[in-house]
Amino acid sequence: MAWWRRGRGRRLGRGPSDGPNMSVDRDAVRSHLAQFVASRRGVEAYVEPPTNVTATTVILIAHDGEWTRRAAGSRQAAFDLARSLGVPVYDVNQTGYPNRMREWNSRQRRKA
Repeated sequence: MAWWRRGRGRRLGRGPSDGPNMSVDRDAVRSHLAQFVASRRGVEAYVEPPTNVTATTVILIAHDGEWTRRAAGSRQAAFDLARSLGVPVYDVNQTGYPNRMREWNSRQRRKA
């Protein structure tokens, strides 16, 4: 048996754990994002397109710029998830990221 075939059968029934075709634990994602929305004010959602290394993601950004990002699986799933959380949702390709997110990132870098 060739060395590259040795681990092939170990992940039967599961999708890739990383990358654009990764499987997404939707319950865990929804739980995390719902907790973020409940504990912060002024939260908005931005849907990010898939890349060569990541699936479609949804990023939630609070009023102060604090943010969290989770894989959503597909563009439609990301929009549906954000709407179900009751927050405004935008396509990041059309709107870009809000300045408050960049400012929050800068503040965090200065603290470290």
